[in-house]
Amino acid sequence: MTVPVFEEYEPAADCPCPGCARRRRELALRRAARAGGHPAAHGARRALVLFTTAGVVLGGGASAAGGAVHSAGRPFHPVDPAGRDTDDSDTDTPQGGTAGLYGLPQVGPTAGPMSVPALPKSTRADIISRAQRWVAEKVPYSMEKYWTDGYRQDCSGYVSMAWNLPANEWTGSLHRFGEKIAWAELEPGDILLFHNADDPVKGSHVTIFGGWTDHRRTHYIAYEQTKPHARRQATPLAYWKNSDRYVAYRYLGVAPDSTSSGGNEGPPSATAYPGAGAFGPGANNHHVTLLGQMLIKWGAARFYSKNPGPKWDEADRKATEAFQRAQGWEGSEADGLPGPHTWRLLTTGKGKDNPARAASGSVTPPFPGRAHFRPGQSNEYVEMLGRQLVKRGYGKHYGTGPTPRWGEADRRNVQDFQRAQGWRGGVADGYPGPETWRRLFR
Repeated sequence: MTVPVFEEYEPAADCPCPGCARRRRELALRRAARAGGHPAAHGARRALVLFTTAGVVLGGGASAAGGAVHSAGRPFHPVDPAGRDTDDSDTDTPQGGTAGLYGLPQVGPTAGPMSVPALPKSTRADIISRAQRWVAEKVPYSMEKYWTDGYRQDCSGYVSMAWNLPANEWTGSLHRFGEKIAWAELEPGDILLFHNADDPVKGSHVTIFGGWTDHRRTHYIAYEQTKPHARRQATPLAYWKNSDRYVAYRYLGVAPDSTSSGGNEGPPSATAYPGAGAFGPGANNHHVTLLGQMLIKWGAARFYSKNPGPKWDEADRKATEAFQRAQGWEGSEADGLPGPHTWRLLTTGKGKDNPARAASGSVTPPFPGRAHFRPGQSNEYVEMLGRQLVKRGYGKHYGTGPTPRWGEADRRNVQDFQRAQGWRGGVADGYPGPETWRRLFR
């Protein structure tokens, strides 16, 4: 079939290279000649229709070009089902079309419109664990390459991998494998998806929700595949750009975590690492309880105002972070979320610098925070402080000896110690700060 070639429309209309695909689309969207547009636009529009029709008849279409190469030798880039080029080197999140694992042609039920095969079941812990694996391996971003597990190395391939889908999907098809939910309902393993249907190369992206960073729910831990490689970081809800256009989806094949049943799981006993999905904002399972109990044995009781429970909270994060920093870890290694190494050290009792042994004088215990030493407070740190004051010779205001409840005797004894350091005025107010604590226990 001969297709007209216009001066503004080169090379031929059946060329699958990115530039030609983009040019065809631009011309096809212009006004027709009878409406005042350029005559070339009408021809281009007709050429585009004829080319698309031919593709349907031949069972192909633009995306069937697979490994086609431009006549000038430039590699062919993926196109979406509408025939639009999906490669954009100027953006961080270009999107490719659907494909089978390892780049093979997609076959089976997933190839048909609006048909979804029987989905493999995955727990939230499984989803986060798979997502974390690419982060740990620093899988490089690519629209055209496939990782050793068969999944395409772009953001939608990353979600396809984490959800354990039977093929590589793209931002225009991932919604078929999930149910739409409100942002407030997000749980680890859900996704936040922005598909720009008008122009997929402009901003389309998808991230995996890993949990809220704090109670305000303005930021979350995002697992995502982006340039230069897979990463995990705190991200504003819903994303840095086009935030209001992201839609939350929950995987249709999500299975209940065996570790989560509303906190009625029975006594904690398992020591095998349960996966990253068992911890963090929104987690509610017996592994969180077990984590807290191990951290308290290690000496992190100062972070807990009550006994550890199955629901993750800020006390768990702070206690975990303190343990990680005690190992000499910094940055992302001390983020307060237990990974396999943190869990192994806790369960085997091999963690370093246990602050529970600090009161013996071998190690200065970390300062627990000013809030522990205020009227009405009752905790182990008040008593620890009092005993150390007596030991250093600053306990004359105690009538019956130090107790866990903060009182005026504690304040006056601390004030005596502060004045002995040469401090005056508001610096010697009787309320211990980090420097008072350090000098008292050194």
